[in-house]
Amino acid sequence: MQRIRLRYTKRGRLRFTSHRDFQRAFERALRRAEVPMAYSAGFTPHPKVSYANAAPTGTGSEAEYLEIGLSAPRDPATLRELLDASMPDGLDITDAVEARTSGLADRLQASVWELRLDQVEPVAARAAVAAFEAAETVEVQRRTKNGMRTFDARAAVVALEVADAPDEPGDRPSARPCAILRLVVRHETPAVRPDDVLSGLRVVADLAPPVPAAVTRLAQGPFDDETGTVTDPLAPDREAVEAAPSEGAPHAAAQATTAVGPA
Repeated sequence: MQRIRLRYTKRGRLRFTSHRDFQRAFERALRRAEVPMAYSAGFTPHPKVSYANAAPTGTGSEAEYLEIGLSAPRDPATLRELLDASMPDGLDITDAVEARTSGLADRLQASVWELRLDQVEPVAARAAVAAFEAAETVEVQRRTKNGMRTFDARAAVVALEVADAPDEPGDRPSARPCAILRLVVRHETPAVRPDDVLSGLRVVADLAPPVPAAVTRLAQGPFDDETGTVTDPLAPDREAVEAAPSEGAPHAAAQATTAVGPA
C-alpha cells in the first residue's frame, strides 16, 4: 500500500464547514478523481483516510493535514492536481508527498495562528498582550461535554504579538481600527485554542472585541526551540524521497503503515 500525505486549506466561507462536512467532500473528491483507495478489512470496509489535528469549525486554515492509503501507486503531484480540481473552492489541496516516514501526528507540535480583531485599537491590543505575557498563569474557562473546565491558557503560548495590519483596498485606509495578533501555541493537553487566548486577554486586560475574531491557522508542525518557529511537517518525507528517488513506490510499500490517527 502506498501512503500519500496531503496538505489542505479552509478558506473564506468554507471555514464554517465542520470536520465531518470536509470528510464528506473529500470522499466525494476521491471518487470523482478515481483514486485507487485501499480499504479497511471487516464487515463495513471504509477508505483508509487518517486526519491529523483538524482546526475547529469556524476557523480558517492554511495548514491542515491528512494521509490516504492507495491500493496502486500514483504520482503525488498528479494526484494532488486531480483531487484539488474535484474539491470546492476554498477547500484546496496545496501539497502532496509520498509518506516515507512514520509519526506525522507526532510532528504536529505547535500552530501559528492569526487573529483579526476588527474595531480594536492596536494600542489597546498591545497593552493586553503585554499583560498576558507578563502573567505567570492565566486561568480561563471553557464549556466541555462534562461541564465547565478551568485551565491555564498561558503556559502553552510560545509567542504572542501585535502584527502590522494589512493594507486595505482603495486609496485610503479603513477608518475602522483593526488589531492583528500573531500567536504561536504548543499542542498540549488540555489543548489551548485561539479563543482561549482571547478569553485570557479579557481576564488580564479586559480586552473584549465587539465583533467575533476572524481566526486563521497559518502553519502547524514541529516546533524549533532554537528559532522559535514552526517548521514543515512534510519535510522529512520530502527529504527521504529525494535521498532515494529510484526506490519509488515499492520502497513506500515496504514501510510500516503507521496510522496518523483522528484529530
